[in-house]
Amino acid sequence: MLIKNEAKDTIFCKKHLLNLGGKPYSIDSPMIMGILNITPDSFHDGGQYNTPENAVNRVREMLSEGASIIDIGPSSTRPGAVSLSAKEETARIKAMLPTLKKEFPDTIFSLDTYQAEVARAGADMGVHIINDISGGTMDTDMPKAVADIKLPYILMHIQGTPQTMQKDPQYKNVFEEVSYFFSKQMNTFLDAGVADIILDPGFGFGKNLEHNYELLAKLDLLKVFQRPILVGVSRKSMINKLLDISATDALNGTTVVNSIALQKGADILRVHDVKAAAEALKILTFTQNFC
Repeated sequence: MLIKNEAKDTIFCKKHLLNLGGKPYSIDSPMIMGILNITPDSFHDGGQYNTPENAVNRVREMLSEGASIIDIGPSSTRPGAVSLSAKEETARIKAMLPTLKKEFPDTIFSLDTYQAEVARAGADMGVHIINDISGGTMDTDMPKAVADIKLPYILMHIQGTPQTMQKDPQYKNVFEEVSYFFSKQMNTFLDAGVADIILDPGFGFGKNLEHNYELLAKLDLLKVFQRPILVGVSRKSMINKLLDISATDALNGTTVVNSIALQKGADILRVHDVKAAAEALKILTFTQNFC
């Protein structure tokens, strides 16, 4: 029974404190992050929510379904996507975020950007978290920017860039290399003065099918860093290719992978389909009561 209780504690009774808006926020159970792409070209929902009215309706829907965080994406990072300038990204945020903040003043908003200038602009407009797909490798000013604005930072692993990342990614040992990247980049951000760091293995970002599933199988080993772990697999090719389906048909596969991630210790699930993720979380959490 002692072993079972310890397993329960490592999965669903973890506690992490983040500084959000100058106030401590405790992650004591897994959270759902809803994706809000305000782009015309994202791989699954591009063009659906790039007007304030559609964005407001979508955020309201995700919050009602169980999202605790809304992740705003002003620029597509799908394989082969064209990069936007900081000015273009900032303009998209300015056209959307003030309306969202007014409509949902108590909601936690994260900003998906790898550009330090955009991170600073987002902080000025009231975002609470910076979500960087490059882990600070695409803009060397990012560590100082995040330290200056004093926001939690999602440090993601990527091999290459969105333009090159899926052109035959190679690793000698994908888990060891991702772990080394986390160790190195965490030190860079900690040395800059960043206090709150969340780790994201970067499923689909410079990984092939086997790389992704090896990382999923070993996800629990990343708890050695004693940081919250974010998992973003929603409707990605690691599901579609394995099942020979399209992203449109990948909800069931996404839910299965999210459930595995939760059992492996994920603290945050980044998803398009909030309701399905919240239901999986509720079932797994309830089951833990009987361990």
